Amino acid sequence: MGKIAYVFPGQGSQYVGMAYDFYKEFHQAADVFHDGEQALRMSLPDIVDVALKGPEEKLNKTIYTQPALLLASYAIYRVMMDEGFPEPDFVAGHSLGEYTALLSAGGIELFEAVRLTYLRGKYMQEAVPEGKGTMAAVIGLPPEEVEEVCKEAQEVGVVEPANYNSPKQTVISGEKEAVEKAGKLAKERGAKVIPLKVSVPSHCSLMKDAADAFRIKLAQTPIKNVKVPVVQNFTARDHTMAHEIRENLYRQLFSPVRWFQSVEYMVSQGVDTFVEVGPKKVLSKLIQQTAPKVRVFSVEKVEDLEKVKNAL
Repeated sequence: MGKIAYVFPGQGSQYVGMAYDFYKEFHQAADVFHDGEQALRMSLPDIVDVALKGPEEKLNKTIYTQPALLLASYAIYRVMMDEGFPEPDFVAGHSLGEYTALLSAGGIELFEAVRLTYLRGKYMQEAVPEGKGTMAAVIGLPPEEVEEVCKEAQEVGVVEPANYNSPKQTVISGEKEAVEKAGKLAKERGAKVIPLKVSVPSHCSLMKDAADAFRIKLAQTPIKNVKVPVVQNFTARDHTMAHEIRENLYRQLFSPVRWFQSVEYMVSQGVDTFVEVGPKKVLSKLIQQTAPKVRVFSVEKVEDLEKVKNAL
């Protein structure tokens, strides 16, 4: 039997009512949501209502999306652990999901994790004026070619690879005009380009000021060494020491998410089973594109618990 990794989704996977069936059926899940609500009672007192009942426009605001997604995914994880799922050998998360991974590994307390994700969203939202930045998914080009088109398009503004999602999908991020130019160049090379509905150009140098402000909050937040290694986006390697984890969380904000490299690294360390914990199945699909021979499961609904646990 190989090793198991639990992975946690990031922004874009949210939807109104995520983990609501866990909230209704398991007190542990309800406790997670209400503890999160307490942590944000001064900033977002309606976080649980917005996550479970909407409206969608409010949930899709970055300051709501980030803590809401963390609460939904962690609520499911808590239930899984209480229901006798095996402990993971590694944890990882895509962008925001890295905070859920760290929380699940015991490196941070729920109260602090929720506050950090709220502040992260707030600083990101404030860093770039609405309408100035954007992101787009480039599908069908190898990462090196996406890097080349970004370099070509930089004559009109900032555009950089933001998410190395799979060997066939790279998300680019930056100033609107430059992202559109890079997208046009990518299409000329045969790629499919999908503009993303985002208000913040994440994981590029436009986020450096947000990261510097956020770094102060990170420094004030207690983070502990962990026993379960966290594979981090910035390095695509596993980390257990608090000072390294903290530094990588800071750098992650203005650096690309090395997701498929993280998956390849975990496979090289003996992982043959991935379990995505949280809404939608975005990471499951990306893992299958990157490492087609591994087993991939997803726990999103209460009905998934039994069949996934039995399969493991």
